Amino acid sequence: QVQLVDSGGGWLQAGGSLRLSCAVSGRTISSTTMGWFRQAPGKEREFVAAINWSGSSKYAADSVKGRFSISRDNAKNTVYLQMNSLKPEDTAVYHCAGRLGSALTTMSSAYDYWGQGTQVTVSS
Repeated sequence: QVQLVDSGGGWLQAGGSLRLSCAVSGRTISSTTMGWFRQAPGKEREFVAAINWSGSSKYAADSVKGRFSISRDNAKNTVYLQMNSLKPEDTAVYHCAGRLGSALTTMSSAYDYWGQGTQVTVSS
């Protein structure tokens, strides 16, 4: 059984930084495309960033480009989301996700596995 465990969320003031982690168990992620999504109260789930199996290809949403960075450590079966210059509009529950396909995609329906989410709250 594949499990994704998100961690690293918290409360902080605007301008601060956080690093989220997603630990995967039950299968190796070395052949899996990984992504991060977020969902704010009353809003639909939104794509944040994705990374291919080797880490050589990444894609981020325009709203976080230049501030957020996705990375992975296949030896540790873990994916990270480094978030800098956080803004109040970044407040959301952040979920990591994995898909068996190789293409980077922003569509949540294309992902096969999901973490439970970690809350990030940014105050102004």
